[in-house]
Amino acid sequence: MTEPTGSSFEQSAPPPGCPAHAGAVRLGGLEYQQTPAQLYRTLRREHGAVAPVLLDGDVPAWLVLGYSEVSYVTSHDELFARDSRRWNQWENIPADWPLMPFVGYQPSVLFTEGEEHRRRAGVITEALEGVDQFELARDSGRIADRLIGEFAGSGQAELMSAYAHALPMRAAVQMCGMPETGTDTQQLVEDLRISLDAAEGDDPVAAYMRVGERIQRLVKEKRERPGADVTSRMLLHPAGLTDEEIVQDLISVIAAAQQPTANWICNTLRLMLTDDRFALNVSGGRLSVGEALNEVLWLDTPTQNFIGRWAVRDTQLGGRQIRAGDCLVLGLAAANTDPQIWPESHVGPENSAHLSFSHGEHRCPYPAPLLADVIARTAVETLLERLPDLVLAVEPEELRWRPSIWMRGLTSLPVRFTPVTH
Repeated sequence: MTEPTGSSFEQSAPPPGCPAHAGAVRLGGLEYQQTPAQLYRTLRREHGAVAPVLLDGDVPAWLVLGYSEVSYVTSHDELFARDSRRWNQWENIPADWPLMPFVGYQPSVLFTEGEEHRRRAGVITEALEGVDQFELARDSGRIADRLIGEFAGSGQAELMSAYAHALPMRAAVQMCGMPETGTDTQQLVEDLRISLDAAEGDDPVAAYMRVGERIQRLVKEKRERPGADVTSRMLLHPAGLTDEEIVQDLISVIAAAQQPTANWICNTLRLMLTDDRFALNVSGGRLSVGEALNEVLWLDTPTQNFIGRWAVRDTQLGGRQIRAGDCLVLGLAAANTDPQIWPESHVGPENSAHLSFSHGEHRCPYPAPLLADVIARTAVETLLERLPDLVLAVEPEELRWRPSIWMRGLTSLPVRFTPVTH
């Protein structure tokens, strides 16, 4: 998602006619992303499990911070639904609003409800179930080897751009029937990055339009020449989705597979390179890659916040009066670190009850987290096997997180290692 502007958690006067948002805080700014857990604690202490916040342009919304509250919202579609046309703020939203790619209604699975959502999600689920996980692991390993080979001889690399972003992108587009490399594919990935997490000077709305145009061409190609890929399985599914429906849903699938998985890979590598628990100990053992991947989902989840849900009618949540049409931002990272669910401030590595893939009917379709895990695990394991003496090239405190309230990812991950020439 795009990077909102404004200073970090700045107290602000409520918007006109919005007394519920007295004391609302602006979401954004560098401080937010460097120490989000601390700021979530502050919000929780000052506002409870549901906090009044302001999005870009001081548009009011609610940030749901509590684990049980996020679980409740995502389990009760009859109260908190996905169709953004319910929003009571549309008259205050300009056409070029940075978050428009994520709140502007689209005929995609993300905004459908009820039986229509079950139909659309069912097509995605069955198309993804057709992905052979062993083949995906093999393909991901091959992509990893090729990427590592491009920098292995230099003894240094910047892993965000050279590895963590490139690998899931290539794996995702290949799953959907596009060539894993090439100018066309690279442009698609760049436009996805801009629309998901725009930097200053980027145009996320225009980038999102270009993504749609490229996926339209893919669907047309697969309609004419189907293959053993996710796009073709969606086109051939008996539910009979239209080409436009498939375009919209494929954008959701590819976007979800690429940027969050890239940040999952990089956040896991950061953890393993900076935490002594993951260093080799005297007996040659260390905490596993799987444990690191799971810990990251709890403590540095790639999708920090998700916009959102819209109240179907007046209701209450976390002691707050929610009005019909109010927007609720799901605070997935805050919920995962809710002290009420952390016995003695620790969640074991075997516990996978985090909300990183959301919850309820609109959570990631069942196979998607498994496929993301295959890609991420293969990426981390292959890198550590090929470059066993990999270390950070800077001090851990010099690493910087992207200033986005939506995604949790580093701006760069510079490393060094013994050059490998074969």
